[in-house]
Amino acid sequence: MRIMMIGDVVGRPGRTVLREHLADLKKRFRADRVVVNGENASGGNGLTEKNARQLLALDIDVLTMGNHVWKQRETADYIGGYPQIVRPLNYPKNAPGRGYAFYDWDGVRACVLNASGQTFMEALDSPFAAIDAAMAEIRANSDIFLVDFHAETTSEKIAMGYYLDGKASAVVGTHTHVQTADARVLPGGTAYITDLGMTGPLNGVIGVKKDIILHQMIAKMPARYEVEKEKPWQLGGVVIDVDSVTGRASRIERIYEIYEDDERKAKA
Repeated sequence: MRIMMIGDVVGRPGRTVLREHLADLKKRFRADRVVVNGENASGGNGLTEKNARQLLALDIDVLTMGNHVWKQRETADYIGGYPQIVRPLNYPKNAPGRGYAFYDWDGVRACVLNASGQTFMEALDSPFAAIDAAMAEIRANSDIFLVDFHAETTSEKIAMGYYLDGKASAVVGTHTHVQTADARVLPGGTAYITDLGMTGPLNGVIGVKKDIILHQMIAKMPARYEVEKEKPWQLGGVVIDVDSVTGRASRIERIYEIYEDDERKAKA
């Protein structure tokens, strides 16, 4: 089975990229299933139910989340009704929604899990311990096991890759919005990349208008973030080949696409 995993969708530009290009990408890379991180899809901060429905109306099988999962107040009310959406597992047990879910993909049992890192992030339970606690159920009910580890530091994400090597089919990092060049299959058969990158504006600062971030960094004054709307836009992700019998990955390939402004490109 070939699975496409796409990095953090940022605002309207990210949603538009998926609406206009996902079908072609899935066909070009011959992907069977698609998993997308959607935690920045609404104004760069969280995911409204309206935007969740729009994304799930595309050929997307699962939406993963991250540390911005509760930034839209309505999310806590609707997330429990969407088994296609998974939020970080290591939130307190009474948090709405689910940290992992099981799916029947043409007779293949798949589990998709989302976890949040601890280093330079909101104080949550250990993602390592949270995954350990769920592992018996996951092993008993899945042939393919995919992990979106939403974390700040490269070291914590690499550590999680090794921790789950041979246990997960894939461990992909999200959150930092910059795609890393270390996609590989680890010795135990787990496909790994430190960060998928992002899907949205290219010429902002990880999705936000660059002038806002520059002013904040130079003047040391608070600022309200706004998503950069202008093209070019980008899409970052991977495709992973997984043996549905063994659950091991045999191949991982990075995807990085840039979508230029047609008018400006014509004048160049």
